[in-house]
Amino acid sequence: MEAVLGELEVALGHRFARSELLVRALTHRSLANERAGHETELESLQAEAEGTGDNERLEFLGDAVLGLVVAEALFLLHPEWHEGELTRVRSQLVSRQHMAEVGVAIGLGRHLLLSRGEEKGGLRRKSTVLSNTMEAVLGALFLDGGMEPVRAFVRRWVMGEAVEQLAEELRAGAALGNFKSALQEHLQAAGAGAPVYRLKSESGPDHHKRFLVEVRLKTADGAPGKSLARGMGGSKKIAEQDAAQRALERLQAAEQKVGVKAIFEAEIESGDSLSGEEE
Repeated sequence: MEAVLGELEVALGHRFARSELLVRALTHRSLANERAGHETELESLQAEAEGTGDNERLEFLGDAVLGLVVAEALFLLHPEWHEGELTRVRSQLVSRQHMAEVGVAIGLGRHLLLSRGEEKGGLRRKSTVLSNTMEAVLGALFLDGGMEPVRAFVRRWVMGEAVEQLAEELRAGAALGNFKSALQEHLQAAGAGAPVYRLKSESGPDHHKRFLVEVRLKTADGAPGKSLARGMGGSKKIAEQDAAQRALERLQAAEQKVGVKAIFEAEIESGDSLSGEEE
């Protein structure tokens, strides 16, 4: 275990004084549940008192620390940006997709602590698990070393070249996270109507809610039509943006094959869904 942690500590740029924090950050709830099933009542109480268990509380903390550190860095790096520009770039940098990519870059997947049942389930490569664990690791990094090691890691791995790429996209007028507006403009330009968003479900504890939202194409009579895509996120707004991004990507891919007019005529006439999911 020490050798495994040492390898990850090199990537993180920090030697943990309290290695148990890093261990907990890497512990998926499947393993915590597996252990709990074999513990006596006394062992369970002792584990609770010691703060051991899965990484979800650390994930909650790491998410907040990550947002603060990225916001601070962008504020100092780009004094010419207004609030909207800062918000859009930060949203991209702390997104589930980008944090999963950071996790892959530092080899986080092979360090995850999973239950025996999940070892063959592909969780080590799942983007949601990687991004959540990455946030938990940042929470552990903050508790063990304060803000400086978090700032150093964020500058190297989270910001890196991505900031300049996003800045260039911003200068070129890209949507850059405001996918709801981009989707609405795209549909209006094609004369296809307007998107409407519906909450399909929500799950998880209060401190870690997950929302599933569906975006549909509004029909001429104002009723929501067939599904364009679905998205997930830690808030309704984030889930709506995710759904809009997925819808936009699918529409653009389809239009390259059959043309703008044809794709919307086919959608309206056949009633086929672009979401690729069950209704």
